[in-house]
Amino acid sequence: MRLSRRALLAATTAATASSLSSTASAAERHRRLRTGFERLAADGYAVLEGQKAGIVTNPTGVTRDVRHIVDVMHADDRVNLTAVFGPEHGFRGTAQAGGSEGRYDDPATGLPVYDTYLKSGRPLADIFTASGVDTVVFDIQDVGARFYTYIWTLYDCMEAARLAGKRFVVLDRPNPVTGRSAEGPVLHKEFASFIGREPVSQAHGMTVAELARLFNGEFLTAPVPLETVRMTGWKRSGFYDAWGLPWVPPSPNMPTPETALVYSGTCLFEGTNLSEGRGTTRPFELLGAEGIDGRWAAAANELALRGVHFREAYFAPTFSKYQGKTIGGVQLHVHDRDAYDPVRTGIALLVTAKKVWSGFAWRPDNWIDKLTGSTRVRTMIDAGASGDDVVAGWRQELAAFRRMRREYLLYS
Repeated sequence: MRLSRRALLAATTAATASSLSSTASAAERHRRLRTGFERLAADGYAVLEGQKAGIVTNPTGVTRDVRHIVDVMHADDRVNLTAVFGPEHGFRGTAQAGGSEGRYDDPATGLPVYDTYLKSGRPLADIFTASGVDTVVFDIQDVGARFYTYIWTLYDCMEAARLAGKRFVVLDRPNPVTGRSAEGPVLHKEFASFIGREPVSQAHGMTVAELARLFNGEFLTAPVPLETVRMTGWKRSGFYDAWGLPWVPPSPNMPTPETALVYSGTCLFEGTNLSEGRGTTRPFELLGAEGIDGRWAAAANELALRGVHFREAYFAPTFSKYQGKTIGGVQLHVHDRDAYDPVRTGIALLVTAKKVWSGFAWRPDNWIDKLTGSTRVRTMIDAGASGDDVVAGWRQELAAFRRMRREYLLYS
């Protein structure tokens, strides 16, 4: 088939116009989205007027031009920022998993930084009282999984603020893996811990402001005086790269939005003797152990799970499990984000790993039960259940959580 010069020019023009239209559409989405902090600042910090404010934040609390909001607020006479509260990994993000920065004065601003990690109830309320703040502000980027500790920092700080008689303001940011749906098992209260205080599903599909409303309405001992500063322009169907915001790793092993996409499923491998990829450049996308070969990737691919392929992979973690040893396993390659179900995928990988590798074992402390929220996933897999059977086991409790969740959603 021959194309005339006129037809070729027309086709090229149409393709260019389509590309420009797509680029313009993306740029328009970027302009339209405003985070909670952007709206707070644009409104002259009116919500904080006349208040001594302290903020719970970490390195993710940044503007579009990656200035930290603490630095921005400290330099602005319209707001009286008097304290910072650091969560796990610390306010400036210098600590690894399970660590914090302690109490110090921030060199950049001179503000006192208080350590909230592993503190709750009256001890945390006493910190808020000692800081002298009137209002506690929260602004941390979440990743959408129940066992990511920052949402429970939010919960603990809300309860402590209530005990200390403080107001609480949440500045909202996008859920990076969309807010389309809640998925996975719901925590049973007897398995409550810092990776899950209340009956929330494994992938909650909510923003931090929505979670704050849920906590206040359903779970706190009594409500705290709560205000949420909503985003504008955010749609539940959008992944993080739709919004033109910079990605700052919320923790050392959450380097990219792609990590967040798989995390709510593959973090389950923390409850096993397999590496979850810590100590590699692809944490939670690489999984493996000594003695695993290509049979695992083959078994996983045979399931034809939607949106993902599995590649036989070999890697040597620089820290954490199997440090310095070359191990075998799989790498997840998500090729269709809209179809991909991270929790179902995580369960399928547990089931297939146990089938193909005789060395498979749960962590002796049954950490998997805290991650999944009950004994059910572990006992069903041990009994030989299929991935589909395991997923079916939480259907009713998930449906109940989805109904409860619906009342607290802020965005369409």
